[in-house]
Amino acid sequence: MPQRWTDLPADILALLRRGTVIPAHLLALDAERRLDVRRQRALARYYLDAGAGGLAVGVHATQFAIREAGLYEEVLRIAAREAADWTNRPVVLIAGLSGGTAQAQREARIARDVGYHAGMLSLAPMKGASVDELITHCTAVAAEIPLVGFYLQTAVGGIALPVAFWRRFASIENVVAVKVAPFNRYRTLDVVRGIAAARAEDRVTLYTGNDDHIVLDLTTPFAVMRDGSELRLRIRGGLLGHWSVWTKSAVALHARIQDAVAAGRIDEDLLALDARVTDCNSAFFDVAHDFAGCIAGCHEVLRRQGLLEGIWCLDPKETLSAGQADEIDRVYREHGDLADDDFVRANLDRWLD
Repeated sequence: MPQRWTDLPADILALLRRGTVIPAHLLALDAERRLDVRRQRALARYYLDAGAGGLAVGVHATQFAIREAGLYEEVLRIAAREAADWTNRPVVLIAGLSGGTAQAQREARIARDVGYHAGMLSLAPMKGASVDELITHCTAVAAEIPLVGFYLQTAVGGIALPVAFWRRFASIENVVAVKVAPFNRYRTLDVVRGIAAARAEDRVTLYTGNDDHIVLDLTTPFAVMRDGSELRLRIRGGLLGHWSVWTKSAVALHARIQDAVAAGRIDEDLLALDARVTDCNSAFFDVAHDFAGCIAGCHEVLRRQGLLEGIWCLDPKETLSAGQADEIDRVYREHGDLADDDFVRANLDRWLD
């Protein structure tokens, strides 16, 4: 049966709208580049024990190639099972959806049947489509499952999406959130303006995917004009590849920001963390080489912690760039207080059991 946002459990919908930490779930492979089920389960347990309020699976960080490898449903099932069995608290499950309309609808049905609450729709495969064609596509997929919009940065295959698209997308009744990840302030504002123009701000929750600007996205209100008056919208949470590592610290950071926003006291020390977190991201995401090693870089952090055995990706060419390991070394030296190595060390055997 098609799933509407009104069908979602009340605690799941409340958590999504309040804003939470949703790591983009990475993929654990062995040396033969086959799924390492034991470590895939351990990753989910790590995220859950770190306090993440959700898991995003089958998204860019999980590697879109899991579809061709026949792993899509299996990795979705592993995360859903751990979310149900490992913790008693609500966990928002978001499945990455990709491909043309028929494929995206099929993936939406798989995700829905496995127990996912929403699908995050990548429009990268629709490159060259008009706004009308994109909206037709999104509407068809939204008929299957509540949608999270995804503004993927163009450097890793995303397409530029104007305000007119975001206004019409936010007007689709079964849209519940948008992950804003163009790594571009102008395009981030386009999403905010589109949601405001659609008068959908009470239904569509903003999540940052701008890994280069996490703290300021979460602390800064976005002011837009509507009907001659100023309207302020906020990004409430993060659905981030960056938060697939050092997740325990990300949860603490998000809680600190939410408390500061609620109290109306954003101090300079908190704002200064934006540059430090972005500096960490520059190493993990391989900014020096146009994000070529962004997934492998996150794998490397988890390999050092023992959660992954290696940094293998489905594509053998996808690995660390020259000098990227040195940059991760530097980040550990300069920003080690933002890591969660002690937390992982204390729990790793239990997660791998």
